[in-house]
Amino acid sequence: MITETYDEVGKVDASVYAIPIYIFFILLEVVLSVRRNYNLYHIKDSFASLSMGIGSVFIGFFTKTLYIFLFIFIYQYRIFEFQHSWITFGVLFFIDDFIFYWYHRLSHEIRILWAAHMHHHSSEFFNFTVALRQSWGAPFYKFIFWAWLPFLGFSPVSIFLVNSISLIYQFFLHTEIIKNMGWVEFLFNTPSHHRVHHASQFKYLDKNHGGVLIIWDKIFGTFEKEDENDYPKYGITVPVNTYNPFKIVLHEFKNIWFDLKETSNWKYQLKYVFYKPGWRHDGNDVEPKLLQKEMKKKNKNIKFNLDEN
Repeated sequence: MITETYDEVGKVDASVYAIPIYIFFILLEVVLSVRRNYNLYHIKDSFASLSMGIGSVFIGFFTKTLYIFLFIFIYQYRIFEFQHSWITFGVLFFIDDFIFYWYHRLSHEIRILWAAHMHHHSSEFFNFTVALRQSWGAPFYKFIFWAWLPFLGFSPVSIFLVNSISLIYQFFLHTEIIKNMGWVEFLFNTPSHHRVHHASQFKYLDKNHGGVLIIWDKIFGTFEKEDENDYPKYGITVPVNTYNPFKIVLHEFKNIWFDLKETSNWKYQLKYVFYKPGWRHDGNDVEPKLLQKEMKKKNKNIKFNLDEN
């Protein structure tokens, strides 16, 4: 019984079946980039992204197997019995997207999680290969955020299906070719919104965490619109300066280790691991929210002075 259920769950990982679609659109974007001189691709950078994507797939085979068995086990003790219907699937879609928002946001706001997630942001380019620059660490903890759903009564098959559909959708967010999409921008995450998310300017940091929908960012105050006068510059604030996937994976973990050695205070050491990226025990914080607040204050003072004049 358990094996049959495992087989059912394993077959709904649509993101694996979508690999040929990914390859097609990458090649299409490369052709458009060359013909129109967009300069969207850098060979070494793209190979780094692809190699990290391949590594993530292999790690995912192992971690998803563990989580599938865990979800099947939890599902036996479900408190509700939901009927398989479009209504149930629709409710699950919204819950899944809500969970993804918080999983993604916390991956930016808790440093040890950021150390695993920053790989995806390390490229200074923005194209479809960057969508495949997936974390090698996140698969080990990601689905913990979803583990309460089978207990609630949602089947593991439905959970992994919705999650993989969301992942496929997010692949298409990683492009500069598609500009503003009109009314779609109001409800859904779009390439324009996601370019902001990958930008390294201070005003764009830790914004637009949504998966399929952008409404969660608007509700919880993390939305930022793309500014045509300040077009996104991609990457992280301190570049990794390498195309070696292993060095990219270890980059922020090494930084955490160096910070831990700066102090013998165990409370500070815990904060270096679990506080926000940019926190410093010496008070010289460079947390994005603090920098953004300072920028807003400066902009208000400039506007006030201009109004006086």
